[in-house]
Parts: sequence; structure tokens; C-alpha cells
Amino acid sequence: MKTYTAEAINKLLKGDIVGKTTYLITGLAQIDSAKTSDLTFIGNRKYANKWIDSNASVAIINKGIDLEPGENRVLIKVKNADLAMATLLEAFAPEPPHFDTDIHPTAVIHESAQIGEGCKIGAGCYVGKDVQLENNVILYPNVTIFDDTKIGDSTVVWSGTIIRERSIIGSHCIFHNNVSIGADGFGYRPSDDGRGLVKIPHIGNVIIGNYVEIGANSCVDRGKFSSTILGDGCKIDNLVQIAHNCILGRFCIMAGSSGLAGSVTLGDGVIIGGSASIKDHTTIHSGATIGAGSGVVGDVAAGKTMLGYPAAESRDTLKQWVALRKLVR
Repeated sequence: MKTYTAEAINKLLKGDIVGKTTYLITGLAQIDSAKTSDLTFIGNRKYANKWIDSNASVAIINKGIDLEPGENRVLIKVKNADLAMATLLEAFAPEPPHFDTDIHPTAVIHESAQIGEGCKIGAGCYVGKDVQLENNVILYPNVTIFDDTKIGDSTVVWSGTIIRERSIIGSHCIFHNNVSIGADGFGYRPSDDGRGLVKIPHIGNVIIGNYVEIGANSCVDRGKFSSTILGDGCKIDNLVQIAHNCILGRFCIMAGSSGLAGSVTLGDGVIIGGSASIKDHTTIHSGATIGAGSGVVGDVAAGKTMLGYPAAESRDTLKQWVALRKLVR
């Protein structure tokens, strides 16, 4: 169990400490359920009144919130409680699953594969022909990497993930459970005789930049030709669909159950809310935000916030919703 004094925690955060406590901190908890050995966070004024009744001994609090620590309790005032929380979550994080051996004897590794120094490959993994793993790549049990794939250093791939042939993955990426990289895109055309569907082959690949994180059960399909591309720093939530030939710029965010149809382009820093859907061949320019549940059917200018189904500028959509409510009365 990791244990910290309030002073040691403040040394990590470089905040302003107010008050004193004799309690040692062994964990983090929500303000309502915290024990005396827990630290909690107050990043919004609406939670400040809960501090009086909380059992937590230490709270990380935004500097703009006026609050007294109380007896045998400490407030650590920081510029941004959310970022401070991220630092402490990392400090309190338990150790990752243990590998008894760097390469488990049940892993199947093709003789042509190149495995870098410090790599760990778990039980039941498959590493195919001419795969290249750079240094310190971790494949947890039952990961499949098909032929001619390249994975950059310090990338972590969790169990159940399948990375199809010819994919190019950057460094320091994280793929959570059951991610699918490089499956065929969804492409069919009616046959000439009108009696069936003709499958459109997809012969491209997937290219993923550095520091990309992809959540559980998400899919990134290969290009019909050329590549489906995710830029550096993109963060993809669980159950997200990214179709063939999409191109994401740097540091895009896609929340759970959202989806991009084929050949969508996102600029840098685009945010896609949960369950939003984007029509094929649409461009969403840098800095735009798409609200949760929205349906985008046309290009979106840089910096715009879109909302609704079909999506319109958020202010216009909100006005429409207000007008509809008035009609019902």
C-alpha cells in the first residue's frame, strides 16, 4: 500500500498547503465516500459545501474556491484540480499485471519477426511474419499482430486486440482490450444482375501516430487504398468506429459510441461527443466540437460548435429547441 503525508503530496503538486493533519493518505476517493485515510478533490464550487461533512483528511482544491480546512484537515490549493488529480492518480496507481517471463512459452512468434530489447509478450500471443516490435513494447496475453506490422517503442497492447497486416503503429500508444486495427472497411455495391452485393476489396493499411490511446472494443478500418491515419496524440474512447480512409489530425478526441463514416477528415484538436455520427467524405476543420448525439452531414468550419440531428451551429440548435418547447405549451 502506498502511503503519503499531506506534505509529501504537496511536494508532488507544488501547491499551497493550508492546515495540518496527522492522518496518512493511502488512497483517493469521491468526497461523499472518502475515509480519513483518503484524499479527495474539489474542482468546482458546487462541491465545496460537501467538504464539511466529508471524512477525507486532505482535499485538492482550485485556488479560486474559498474554503477553510477545519480541524486536523488539509487543503492543498492548486491552479487546476483536474490536472493535479491526474498527477496523484499516477502516483497511487498499482503495479501493472506481472510477467513471469518476458516472452511466454505459449506465444507464437514467426522466425522473421524482429523483437526489440525489453519487449514483453504474454501467453497465447501471435506475432506474424516480418513484424517489427521496437524496444519495450508490451503485448498482454492473447494479442494478435499480423504480418509486416511495425509497432513503435513503449507501446502497450492489451488482451484481445488484433492488429492486421501492414499496420504502422507509433510509439507510446495504448490499445485497450479487444481493439481492432486494420479490418476491412464496409464497402459493397449492387451486382450487375441486381441479385446481390459485390464486396469492395480494401487493400490499404492503417497508420497510427505517437501517444495515441484507443479504448476497448473500438475499430479502426484499413483504407480501401492508401491509408486510414490517426495523428499524434489522438484519444479514442470505447466502442468507437473509424471507417476506411479517415484521416484524423493531431490530438483529436472521440467519445464513446461515436463514429466516422468512410473518408472523413478531422483537423487538429477536433472533439467528437459521445454517440455523434459523421457522414462520409465530410471535413471537420481544426478546433471544431461536435456535441453528443449529433449527426453531421456537411463540412464544419474551424472552431465551430455543432449540435443536433442534423447538426447545426449550437446557438441555432438551442434556439430551435426553445421554440419547439413553446409550440408544445
